Amino acid sequence: MARGRFITFEGGEGCGKSTQVKRLKAELEASGIEVVLTREPGGTRLAELIRGLLKEEFEDPPCDRCELLLFLAARAQLVKNVIIPALDAGRWVISDRFSDSTFAYQGYGRGLPLDVLRAANGFACWGLVPDLTFLLDVDPETSRLRMRDRETATGTAADRIERAGDDFHRRLREGFAEMAAEDPARIVKIDASGTRDEVWERIWTSLKRIP
Repeated sequence: MARGRFITFEGGEGCGKSTQVKRLKAELEASGIEVVLTREPGGTRLAELIRGLLKEEFEDPPCDRCELLLFLAARAQLVKNVIIPALDAGRWVISDRFSDSTFAYQGYGRGLPLDVLRAANGFACWGLVPDLTFLLDVDPETSRLRMRDRETATGTAADRIERAGDDFHRRLREGFAEMAAEDPARIVKIDASGTRDEVWERIWTSLKRIP
């Protein structure tokens, strides 16, 4: 049986990943491809509990290293119990975030050494690398507007990471852009401005990179 394909979606806050992830799953399934959809952190019971810890407000919030290790713990559980078995069974896996978010958020954003992150991440996910990554890119003003609209629509407040500040989110965007420039064969940078349908067409057109 041929190995499945592993596709990830990355980007800053308010870039529209979740919407496009679900649409890609539906389109692939309509084409007869069996798809497993997951997210980071999350995707298993343990990883979802860790997600709750990362988003919860504490009097003593996790330090940068603790935050990193929690993300990696959730990833290790997801990769071992969900992603690798699905790929081995010939299914396609689509993940809302994966390793590139660690490099962007904890590396470029928090300032942790990238060489340390690469080594730790490689250990946590058995060296697994996506076959294709869509990086959804929007300007800071569009991101802020979308986040406010989402909070209004859902009645929720921004979480701890979403409130990290403009400089933090600027570093994220620069980090993602740098990674895309360094690995253009895997990371496809998608202009995520415009309507959902316009963004979707850019994604669907780029999917032909999958062998």
